[in-house]
Amino acid sequence: MVQQVRPMVLIGLGSNQGASVEIVHRALLDLQKFAQPGTFAQSRLWQTSPVDCPPDSGLFLNAVACFEIVADVSPEALLVKLKALERRYGRGEKLVRNAPRELDLDLLVFGNEQRNTADFVLPHPRAADRLFVLAPAAEIVPELVWPGLSKTVRELLNALESDEEVKPMLCQSRTD
Repeated sequence: MVQQVRPMVLIGLGSNQGASVEIVHRALLDLQKFAQPGTFAQSRLWQTSPVDCPPDSGLFLNAVACFEIVADVSPEALLVKLKALERRYGRGEKLVRNAPRELDLDLLVFGNEQRNTADFVLPHPRAADRLFVLAPAAEIVPELVWPGLSKTVRELLNALESDEEVKPMLCQSRTD
C-alpha cells in the first residue's frame, strides 16, 4: 500500500484579550482535529510585544502549531474552519486593523501551496518577517523550508532584525 504524503500545515495563534492562556490552549486542542494522528506538534507559549497594533494594545500570547493535514482539506477550506474557530472564541468583525482580540489564527504555510488573491495570500505575507512567528516555529520545525523563499525557518529567524520583545513563558498551566 502506498502511503499518501499530506501537506504540512503551520498555524500561528495569538491572543491579547480575555483569558489568553486558556484560549490558546483550548484552540491548540481544537486544531488537533485537523491533524493526521501522531503528527501534531506545538511550540511553547510566548509573550510578545504588539506589532502594528493600535496604541495601548496589550502584550500578546503567541504559539505555533504544525501538523500534517487530514485528507481532502484544501487551504481555502482550512482557512474557513480557522475563521469559525476565531468566532467561537469571541472574535468579532474587524473594525480596526490588528485590534486586541481573544484569538487570532493565521494559516502560515500549507505544504508548498501558494495563493495570491484578494481574500487569501499563502504563505502568510508577513509571517517570515515576524519574530513572534519565527521564534515559536523554530522550536518545532526549524528545518521547514518556507514556500517561495527557499529558506528554512531557522535561517529566516537567524537573519531577522527586529525590535520585537519576544520571550517564552515560564508558567504554562493547561486547561485540558
